Amino acid sequence: MLNRIIEKLPIEIFLSEEEGSKVAAKEIADLIHRRASDNKQVVLGLTTGTSLISLYEELVRLHKEEGLSFRNVQTFNTDEFYPMNPADIESHNYWMHQHLFNHIDIPEGNIHIPDGTVEESKINEYCINYENAIEDAGGIDIQILGIGRNGHIGFNEPGSQIFSKTRLLTLSDLSKNDIAKYFSSPNRVPEKAITTGIGTILKSDKIILLAWGDAKAQVIQQTVEDEVSDYIPSTFLQGHNDIKVIIDNNAARFLSRTKLPWLSEKCVWDNRMQRRAVVWLALNTKKSILKLTDKDYFDNHLGDLLESSEYKTAYDLNINIFNDLQHTITGWPGGKPNADDSQRPERALPYPKKVVVFSPHPDDDVISMGGTLARLVKQGHDVHVAYETSGHHAVFDDDVLRFFDFIKETKAVFDFDNQSIQLVDNAIKLIESNDNKITNKNIANLKGIIRKTEAKAACRFIGVKDE
Repeated sequence: MLNRIIEKLPIEIFLSEEEGSKVAAKEIADLIHRRASDNKQVVLGLTTGTSLISLYEELVRLHKEEGLSFRNVQTFNTDEFYPMNPADIESHNYWMHQHLFNHIDIPEGNIHIPDGTVEESKINEYCINYENAIEDAGGIDIQILGIGRNGHIGFNEPGSQIFSKTRLLTLSDLSKNDIAKYFSSPNRVPEKAITTGIGTILKSDKIILLAWGDAKAQVIQQTVEDEVSDYIPSTFLQGHNDIKVIIDNNAARFLSRTKLPWLSEKCVWDNRMQRRAVVWLALNTKKSILKLTDKDYFDNHLGDLLESSEYKTAYDLNINIFNDLQHTITGWPGGKPNADDSQRPERALPYPKKVVVFSPHPDDDVISMGGTLARLVKQGHDVHVAYETSGHHAVFDDDVLRFFDFIKETKAVFDFDNQSIQLVDNAIKLIESNDNKITNKNIANLKGIIRKTEAKAACRFIGVKDE
């Protein structure tokens, strides 16, 4: 099939990241068991990131519930921010212990994570020693990778070369923007990181790359289907002889097999697939749907669609798809009362409707569907918004200081007691000290309140009731 030519890396697609992570975890566990029975060790290459959380959760479950022991395992992490104290909550060292190492029986001496406190004058020597430590351990048996939106693996940013080794490098703006949400202030986002190189990663006996969600769809398509280029460092993985890419349906949506299945296999032409193909053809030929011809279909590998459909000619199929699309467009997202709803995307009754909008983050609602929210309210529906997180990670320290200043300046108006002001002063000192070794619950709660009031203000502007 054509997808075997387009796809240059083997891919396994799962309905959810939990399913995919279990497959990766089983592969790791099987190797650990085999080596343990021979009294041999396993060397794992590990990394951090949200894509790895489900994998580490499954490894912890296998340890606690099925007795998987990590006593014969050594680990080498791909990267660490620089400079970075390993005790800081933003460090990869802290992250790895929180998500994995604190919950399994791996000896502390078997854990290797780049040291973000090494003097910069000694970095080169340190990186050489890190490479040597991997070699002395026998090399990486299985390297687990996530992937950045710009194709970085480890922290090998665009421009990294295929033979690169462990080194200190400068992070790209895109990478810094992506990690900023994990830091209390944009000023704390590191400029640099220590990372194992592309060459180091490619020496691994086996590589498993994990990616989930829409945000990774574009870079997965580039990694798997594009030509090798240092512009997308992950494309260098195409040169490895034992690699597996494990993704979910959302991360697979830009792959040719998903986006253009008619190029790789015989399709079942239901209404949804017909619509996808005709819209693609219109975009590909730069024609409006009603102007597509029989020749356009046959010249673009869609002759089977015409021959398989009940319409037989481009003219009839075009009109059907055009009408189908037209009926998805409405100014009444909750349905139009007292109207014929047979050709509308939403039923007229019942009216008014109770609408619940689930917002993954406080602002996703107004940013992603503010117009729809406003119309639902204006058209008389009972609209509720449910936020699925406090959003406190998105509130920087500078915003907290601004609110603390407001509290202190209004002391005379609201007659705050001295104890309250002292609590504010103590919190200000903690923030200004940049001491993030301690997670201050009060400050986190205050950040959540700030985000909550901002979300309520946005909803109130649209017309959603406070209650």
